[in-house]
Amino acid sequence: MAASIAASAFFPTTSSSPSSLSKKNAIGEGPDSVDLRGIASRPNSSSRAMQVKAQAQSVPKINGTKVEEEAPSSGPRTFYNQLPDWSMLLAAITTIFLAAEKQWTLLDWKPKRPDMLADAFGFGKIVQDGLVFRQNFSIRSYEIGADQTASIETLMNHLQETALNHVRSAGLLGDGFGATPEMTKRNLIWVVSKIQVIVDHYPSWGDIVEVDTWVDASGKNGMRRDWHVRDFNTGQTILKATSVWVMMDKLTRKLKRIPEEVLAEIGPYFLGRNAIVDEDSKKLPKVRPKAEVEGGADKTAPSYVRKGLTPRWGDLDVNQHVNNVKYIGWILESAPISMLEKHELASITLDYKRECRRDSTLESITTVHSDSADGESAETSIQCEHLLQLDSGPAIVKARTMWRPKKAHIEEDIGITSAEGA
Repeated sequence: MAASIAASAFFPTTSSSPSSLSKKNAIGEGPDSVDLRGIASRPNSSSRAMQVKAQAQSVPKINGTKVEEEAPSSGPRTFYNQLPDWSMLLAAITTIFLAAEKQWTLLDWKPKRPDMLADAFGFGKIVQDGLVFRQNFSIRSYEIGADQTASIETLMNHLQETALNHVRSAGLLGDGFGATPEMTKRNLIWVVSKIQVIVDHYPSWGDIVEVDTWVDASGKNGMRRDWHVRDFNTGQTILKATSVWVMMDKLTRKLKRIPEEVLAEIGPYFLGRNAIVDEDSKKLPKVRPKAEVEGGADKTAPSYVRKGLTPRWGDLDVNQHVNNVKYIGWILESAPISMLEKHELASITLDYKRECRRDSTLESITTVHSDSADGESAETSIQCEHLLQLDSGPAIVKARTMWRPKKAHIEEDIGITSAEGA
């Protein structure tokens, strides 16, 4: 197609009418004026003289007066009609080759970087005998924080996305947020009861993470979901996570037992494997009374309070309650800035007590425990206890976090010590 178009652009269809033949012969472009080399030859002087003489004798007269005829127009003089025949042929061949090269480039496209082929559209796939779902994510510029690494909320969103896509890829997604067809018939939804996350390191902008997720039974009335996140290029573990999910009636907002029909749907996908071997099974301690926290009775374990937290419309999911990832951001709202500057989150365990609705007003309380005197030293690990509660008192989420010193601050401290010793 490209060749025919290019050829027609440079070789217009010739006309067989006598007038066209006479015009060609008149301007010296007919077959008689081209030699074997394809170069136009000039007519000899005798033939030119004969043509002039013939034209002179054929001048018509009207009432004895000579009438001069207008010379036929040869058309506008452009660059192309001034080129010899071989130049137009070369241009046509060049156009054909350029079109063919473009088509071949599209068919034989290869990325400059191998990691560009890493699930470029983020659809994910089923692996390991259909029991594990795998999906890749690229860390975007708007997903990194002040440390130039992905935030814990970003990684938690990846976990939630793979969980939903796993249900969809398995063909079990009904008319609901991760609900199976049998759950949809009974107005049942999944709600998370507990999550534990252990972070080995945080990816940076442009890194590609590979997330594996699978499910298993949890006791008699729950489902367990685990995740294992790796660096796509190196295979190094980024984080491991486990969670427990229970069922809630979407209309009454009360917990329900898992029906046998739902177990028949999800049971074939159970995989008896744990991402975290040593799980945090310790019960979260009771949070001190609000008056005691505000009064600062315990000086060895200072507490920090952030009041007036309210859900925005964008914080709600399709089930009309606050997304569980949002709770993590609220919990960290009350963490001291001095600790966030020198430490990074190493692990977090969340125990969800009740759901948060659109019209709720919350308070975030963080209690810091550490062996150091100031409780926020850059050289020691820190354990914190968190409470997210309604302003009226009932607890929404209890949590425990472990914080480790940031590598940058450790290197700075070592550099300062070496300089002082020198």
